Amino acid sequence: MRANTLRTLKAAGRPIVNAWASIGAPYAVESIAHQGFDAVTIDAQHGMMGFDVALAMLQAVSTTSAIPMVRPSGLIPGEIMRWLDAGSYGIICPMISTADDARALVRACRYPPHGQRSFGPARGLLYGGADYLHGADREILVLAMIETREGLENVEAIVGTDGIDGIYVGPNDLALALGHLPANESVDPTMRSAIERIRAVTVAHGKIAGIFCSDGQAAAERVAQGFDLVTPGNDAALLRATMARQVEVVRSVSVE
Repeated sequence: MRANTLRTLKAAGRPIVNAWASIGAPYAVESIAHQGFDAVTIDAQHGMMGFDVALAMLQAVSTTSAIPMVRPSGLIPGEIMRWLDAGSYGIICPMISTADDARALVRACRYPPHGQRSFGPARGLLYGGADYLHGADREILVLAMIETREGLENVEAIVGTDGIDGIYVGPNDLALALGHLPANESVDPTMRSAIERIRAVTVAHGKIAGIFCSDGQAAAERVAQGFDLVTPGNDAALLRATMARQVEVVRSVSVE
C-alpha cells in the first residue's frame, strides 16, 4: 500500500506543512498541491463544495506527492467512511470533545476488529493500492480537532484514545468557546496557555500535534513552539490577501 509520508515526517521530527482548501475548484487545489505542501486538507465542513467537486479535488491533489486529507462536516461515521473510500489518507474531525467522541471517530476510520468501517474503498484502492485492506489502518491518519471547552478539559483522555494519531487545534472555535474573539490566540494569555497545554499533552503521548494558523509567519512560530503539523492559512483568505495587495500596489502609483 502507498505509504503515508506524513507518518515518515513525524518519525523523522520534520514539520508537516498542510494546505487548507475551502474553494470548490479542482484546478485551484491542484495548483496549490504543486507548491511543495506535504499535505492538502479539503474542508468539507466550511468549504464551498459538495461531494462530487471534493472528489475531483482529491483526484487533483493525487497528481502530486502531497497527502490528501479531508475535514468532514462532523463526527458522522457514514460521511467519514465515504471520504476514506474516496481516497482521503487522513481525517481531521471537528468538535471532538470527549473520549467517547474519539473512540467513535476511530471506529469510523478503522476496519474490524479495530473499528467498524464498512468495506468498499472504491477510489481508495486506486490511490492506496491493491493491498489497501491490509494497510489502511496502518497508513490512514486519524486526527481529532480540539476546539471546545469540553475538548480542552478532556484532552488527555482524547489524546490517549487508542487509534487517535494526533490532535489538531481549531483556534478560532476554541477561542469562542473560551469567551474570546478568534485570531487572538497568540495575544490572549488564556488561549496561549490552552494551546500550549494541548500541544504538550499530545507530544507527551508521542502523537502528532497540529494547528491551524493565520499565515506562514504564524505557522513558523508554531513549528518553533513544537507543533508537528501546521496549516499556514486557508486558500480563500490567502487569495483575498494576495489580491488586495496587488490592488494596493497598483493604486499606490500617483497619476498626474
